[in-house]
Amino acid sequence: MTHYINIGQLLQVRNPKKPLIGNDFNKLPLIENAYLSIDKQGIISDFGSMQNFTNPNQDKTLDVNGKIIMPAWIDSHTHLVFAASRADEFVDKINGLSYEEIAAKGGGILNSAKKLNEIDETLLYRKSVVLLNEAIKYGTGAIEIKSGYGLSPEGELKMLRVIKKLKENFKIPIKATFLGAHAIPEKYNKNDYIDLLINQLLPVIAQEKLADYIDVFCEKNYFSADETSKILEAGLKYGLKPKIHANQFTSIGCIEKAIRHQAISVDHLEIMKNIDYKILSNTNTIATLLPGCSFFINIPYAPAKKMIDYNIPIVLATDFNPGSTPTFNMNFIVSLGSIKLKLTPEQAINAATINAAFAMEIQDTYGSIARGKKANFLILKNYISHYNEIPYFFATNPLDHHIIN
Repeated sequence: MTHYINIGQLLQVRNPKKPLIGNDFNKLPLIENAYLSIDKQGIISDFGSMQNFTNPNQDKTLDVNGKIIMPAWIDSHTHLVFAASRADEFVDKINGLSYEEIAAKGGGILNSAKKLNEIDETLLYRKSVVLLNEAIKYGTGAIEIKSGYGLSPEGELKMLRVIKKLKENFKIPIKATFLGAHAIPEKYNKNDYIDLLINQLLPVIAQEKLADYIDVFCEKNYFSADETSKILEAGLKYGLKPKIHANQFTSIGCIEKAIRHQAISVDHLEIMKNIDYKILSNTNTIATLLPGCSFFINIPYAPAKKMIDYNIPIVLATDFNPGSTPTFNMNFIVSLGSIKLKLTPEQAINAATINAAFAMEIQDTYGSIARGKKANFLILKNYISHYNEIPYFFATNPLDHHIIN
């Protein structure tokens, strides 16, 4: 048994059974001047106020001297496995080209796909290890990683096998998402490519157990709402639960299809019509918001406050990828949640911990401080004296230690 003592604030002390909305989302339960006890199996066994702390067996104690302890960040939407940066497109953006204009001249997702298909799987894995270790250094304690830069049977399977190897070799939870429907490769027409995804790739992915979820970029000039529905239905037959990219640039009926297929989450949601809020309200589907993308490519920020008014559960994630969001810093994303989405510190922290755990379906073991959950938590540096300062000190890394299991 190990006891962490003299904790200034022990944050997110609860164990909810469903994603937080309403008044629960507005609050962040904590204990001041607290202790936290971890058993030899890496499980939270006890916590409480220091005035109630006893150590009859003289177990190991670690004095954190007033520092904050909180659950590790959970990043439920990333594209962490990629071959190379797209810094050349970054310069294009500086020079005034839009995301759509860059894609039209061969950039964007197709650029990443070209590089992905040229790289050796071993080297791709090594690059991904470096990036994942960096994300963990910034406090990420669980992560979802999508394919979608292969856009060919060989490339998509290469990505998913790399993600599977990351799962095997890292101690944090990792979920894999098959996003073959990310764009249409140049050598295919759309119908033929959808048939390839459904009839060639899905059976192999299921046989090798390469993915937990299936995702589609449901967007004008990519995949329509009906095409999205067809792909999600096929994935469900192979046991892959739906998540979708929706409403990043336009609202074309994607959310309705996601709800119909009981999607775990709909992600992006920068552009929302009134009907979209009503469809998403009071369902079991989570809204995953990606403010880092809005920041980097200068598109609108998701209307988080209105979603809250409609009792839609909100999550914050990085969308870490080489084109539209080259950051794995969840601390910065939480700051953007407050600065740009106008979430209170309580709401922003809830969106990046316990609600995010629901978006990865790991809420029973991660995302909050509760007896029986895994000890996956952060000890913050002593310049963070109150949780309000977590989003306040934007673009920094307030992490002193990351305790994993």
